[in-house]
Amino acid sequence: MTTLNDEIVRHLPAPLKTPTYDRSALTAGIVHFGVGGFHRSHQAMYLDTLMNDGKALDWAICGVGVLPGDVRMRDALAAQDGLYTLVLKHPDGTLEGRVIGSIKEYLFAPEDPEAVIEKMASPEIRIVSLTVTEGGYNVHHVTGEFDATTEAVAADLQPGAVPATTFGLVTEALRRRRDRGIIPFTVMSCDNIQGNGNVAHKMFVAFATLKDADLGDWIETNVPFPNSMVDRITPVTTDADREMVSERFGVEDAWPVVAEPFTQWVLEDRFADGRPAYEEVGVQVVDDVEPYELMKLRLLNASHQGQCYFGYLAGYRYAHEVCQDPAFATFLLDYMDREATPTLSAVPGIDLDLYKRTLIERFSNEHVRDTLARLCAESSDRIPKWLLPVIWENLATGGEIERSVAIVASWARYAEGIDEQGEPIEIVDRLGDRLHAAALRQRTDPLAFVADREVFGDLVDEPRFVEAYTQALSSLYERGAQATVEALVAVPQG
Repeated sequence: MTTLNDEIVRHLPAPLKTPTYDRSALTAGIVHFGVGGFHRSHQAMYLDTLMNDGKALDWAICGVGVLPGDVRMRDALAAQDGLYTLVLKHPDGTLEGRVIGSIKEYLFAPEDPEAVIEKMASPEIRIVSLTVTEGGYNVHHVTGEFDATTEAVAADLQPGAVPATTFGLVTEALRRRRDRGIIPFTVMSCDNIQGNGNVAHKMFVAFATLKDADLGDWIETNVPFPNSMVDRITPVTTDADREMVSERFGVEDAWPVVAEPFTQWVLEDRFADGRPAYEEVGVQVVDDVEPYELMKLRLLNASHQGQCYFGYLAGYRYAHEVCQDPAFATFLLDYMDREATPTLSAVPGIDLDLYKRTLIERFSNEHVRDTLARLCAESSDRIPKWLLPVIWENLATGGEIERSVAIVASWARYAEGIDEQGEPIEIVDRLGDRLHAAALRQRTDPLAFVADREVFGDLVDEPRFVEAYTQALSSLYERGAQATVEALVAVPQG
């Protein structure tokens, strides 16, 4: 069997599409932190498309890993010259494969932080991009300020410390560029956070100011942090995916990526030293990203939460299983139509009714096999950003809240760590132990879970929320997830 690398990629047969450009001519213009499946199915794919048109050859990606687990990605990409296979799984079962070549190199920061810093400090790097997850920005859940108390950040803030976090590495590189008279790079967040560029700006400036007040002022004034909205369902790669790539396309790939056909990227046009011509390959380059990101976070992302806990409790394990159930599909559409959409403003160029129904079709794609366990992970970073704003806005306006509050209750029931069949649930969340302990108390104290003000703010003080929440939690205990969803679907139009 053929192992994927620069030599063999030139000779791979159809139907696997391969780079049409000379990869030896690539130079890195982007450093990217967090090279996971999503980055490789999305931003790296857009660049590869540009490169196949003979453009952006000086915008190749240098990936950077910061966490201990990132060494696996480093090793996989190093063995394959940075190449990997992207397979799109269409609803009709069609598999569309291509080799992506836009990642030029990969650096593992724990082994050589100086190499990472100097890479970013070089004039050739003009963008530093991020997919470090919602929890990677050190935002305090209640205050919204930078949390400097985490162990890794506190260590990076010590005088003379060798940078180990993304904050420390990026800030030190910017300091060197300032001192050397080099134009700063743009910091481009591609994470699922409302105002992701604004959040990144605030957090990096806060870290830099704690380290060096003058440097913080310089970053505040000179470094752009554009907002963006990104979208493509990209499940975790499985051994079955590796076998599929081997059997279908005749190539051994240690870490391929599978994704749905749909992709979207909306990007604020605010850069310090140029950018690739993203608009030529379908990126919506705009002046204001907020309407698009709110649409995505409150419709797509919140609907992921709307299906995952209820579905898992009911015995489903994949998103398509949930969304092919008429009751669940109707529940999600009702949530989007009656609770989320009233909190949105007009989205230029988007038919919201079509967008919402397309979401159900995307969720129902059985070939993508997106796991509910993936959607349930890191809920304490997701629910407060995606779903709670919908509840707060509807509380303020008198709008409907029953479905969104029921989603919170389903999370609380899920956090007990056992499903309705008596099977254990692995809680993957940075606050998992605390949330699990609270969930175990809620059968005698129904508000124990939502009394955590660091996660839920003051929702426990809102009578309308408490009434809807306790009713939903009681229904989950008495009737189960399926019947609770069916009852919510039967609620008459308001």
